[in-house]
Amino acid sequence: MTIEKKISKKTIETETGVSRRGFVKGAAVVTGAAIGSGAITGFPTIWAQNIKDVTLRQFGTGVSNINAVADKVKEDLGFTLQMTALDSDAVAQRAVTQPNSFDIADIEYWICKKVFPAGTMQPMDTTKLKNYQYISKLFIDGKLTPDSEIAQGTAPHTVGFVEGADSVEFASAPTQWMTLIPTIYNADTLGIRPDLIDREITSWADLLDPAFKGKASILNIPSIGIMDAAMVCEAMGEVTYGDKGNMTQEEIDKTIAVMIDAKKAGQFRAFWKSFDESVNLMASGEVVIQSMWSPAVAAVRSKGIACKYQPLKEGYRAWGGGIGLAKHLSGLELEAAYEYIDWYLSGWVGAYLNRQGYYSAAPETAKKFMSEDEWGFWMEGKAAEGDILSPDGKVMEKAGAVRDGGSYEERMGSVACWNSVMDENKHMVRKWNEFIAA
Repeated sequence: MTIEKKISKKTIETETGVSRRGFVKGAAVVTGAAIGSGAITGFPTIWAQNIKDVTLRQFGTGVSNINAVADKVKEDLGFTLQMTALDSDAVAQRAVTQPNSFDIADIEYWICKKVFPAGTMQPMDTTKLKNYQYISKLFIDGKLTPDSEIAQGTAPHTVGFVEGADSVEFASAPTQWMTLIPTIYNADTLGIRPDLIDREITSWADLLDPAFKGKASILNIPSIGIMDAAMVCEAMGEVTYGDKGNMTQEEIDKTIAVMIDAKKAGQFRAFWKSFDESVNLMASGEVVIQSMWSPAVAAVRSKGIACKYQPLKEGYRAWGGGIGLAKHLSGLELEAAYEYIDWYLSGWVGAYLNRQGYYSAAPETAKKFMSEDEWGFWMEGKAAEGDILSPDGKVMEKAGAVRDGGSYEERMGSVACWNSVMDENKHMVRKWNEFIAA
């Protein structure tokens, strides 16, 4: 992948020179009528309804269901995007049990593994997306570079494709049909309060160091928390895994036993499920080391409180998400949804996500919407020449700061595992709940 590759304006437009976005925004033609006599090609039939009357209902986690994105959709594309933020477990449940309650599902890939086989979502035709070519290879074949090793767990490319337009079976290699169009991802590790810790933190094992008794925390989302727990147990030498992303019952039981022992010894101050909970625990000083998301660390620092996202010798735990379409979506609403997805990949949202500390699934297009200094800080591991601002204009980092963990290649190239759904998922969730309740 060559991030610096130049993108010409022509590649973001149709071959006719008429932007698909501009066409759809103003579209209002007779039901069933084809578009002209062939002078404009590449568009499906547009139904008799003005695009401004379209409302698409999107739900997902709070990480990427961002009001600023909905506002920009209205400005750029002309239709309304209604967003609902839920926690990960509620997202998975709604996608399967309430398929008519949404049009667009913004979900993580481990959730996709559980949801897509239920048949409530439709495969997406990648040939309808002009910006598909800019999606990171990480989502296509699982490799950041040709020499990369594919990490354990539910790597996005393993559940990213199906065989055909009506298929619910995951394909073993890239096809024309995607389950989700990738949008956001990151490499996660432990957040720490360096001002309240008097030694270097180098390993996932440090989460259970008795020195931090009553000052540690782990996130309480089973399919994610179990991966952090596995990273800890493996680093401690307590459990040896064949595949952390698909543990046996014995491996799960051993992992949870270690965590229960730590809990009973008073290691954990709290467990968190939401971004805000993790920020508050760290900012208050109640917790000095915990599972954390990169933007949460930045949010603590924006309060003037020392907080660091600590690179660890065992590597990162990664996650990724994307946009999927409800099975019932059709007509102008379906066309608008494809337009929205293509717009999402065209750069503005990618730059917005990058400025929060996440990564855009189409980094090349995001670069167009970032300053050279922003790109250098967030993507290349360079020291900031000026203050680094959040999407809403607040100072996140002062001039001279370097992003924790370094460059995009260093961080995503050091992924040890992805968030995962295991064959023994029911057993894992039951044991995880025993840990939380112990």
